[in-house]
Amino acid sequence: MSTTTTTQTTTVTADNVLRLFPEVDTRLSTTSAAADHDLEGYDEEQIRLMDEVCIVLDNDDKPIGSASKKTCHLMKNIDQGLLHRAFSVFLFDSNNRLLLQQRAPEKITFPNMWTNTCCSHPLGVPGETGAELEAAVQGVRVAAQRKLNHELGIKAEQVPLDKFDFLTRIHYKAPSDGKWGEHEIDYILFIKADVDLDINPNEVQATEYASEADLKSMFEDEALSFTPWFKLICNTMLFDWWDSLETGLDKYKGEVEIRRM
Repeated sequence: MSTTTTTQTTTVTADNVLRLFPEVDTRLSTTSAAADHDLEGYDEEQIRLMDEVCIVLDNDDKPIGSASKKTCHLMKNIDQGLLHRAFSVFLFDSNNRLLLQQRAPEKITFPNMWTNTCCSHPLGVPGETGAELEAAVQGVRVAAQRKLNHELGIKAEQVPLDKFDFLTRIHYKAPSDGKWGEHEIDYILFIKADVDLDINPNEVQATEYASEADLKSMFEDEALSFTPWFKLICNTMLFDWWDSLETGLDKYKGEVEIRRM
């Protein structure tokens, strides 16, 4: 004879959900960037990405909350001090040429500008958020691997996490136009790898491998424009780091102090 066991289940309500399931976050997101007047007229996919959650920081790079990418990039918020975490990847091939990208015209911030290989944000999600420097660096590596694939089609196996060298952090602020801008603590990552590209045209309109001499010539071309963080890095540190690719970057790795630009 078989027997059937009936389990009495509890009805889950707004009043008891946290008692039953403490890991549930009851704060629901009820707004979407897609319905936001600030983003009228922009590309649909880029609007969708504005709902991504960035890591909000204090001035010492300690996470104190999270906010949408849109909230973090509005100049009215930046001018009141809102600060978030970012990263910039510099990928060099076996000939020590730096892979550059030109941002797509669909981009909401800094469209059509040339910049380093990949620049984006770790998200406020497990695996990409860290409070202490070591954990934060690892989270940024995970985010860098994710975005290299999203923007340039580079497979994770071609850019292993342990091959990203963390050099330093820069704190800078820069307007894009009257409405949008950046205010970031930007983690600088170097990696040397020969990779296959499958460019996402919604993110990137062109790529180019450049030697040091090539990049300096590009800066002299008045027809080209460059992102502010890339110019800051180039004007202060990049070429010293680049010259050390063959002899080793050990003396530059893992800088603890934040460089204020």
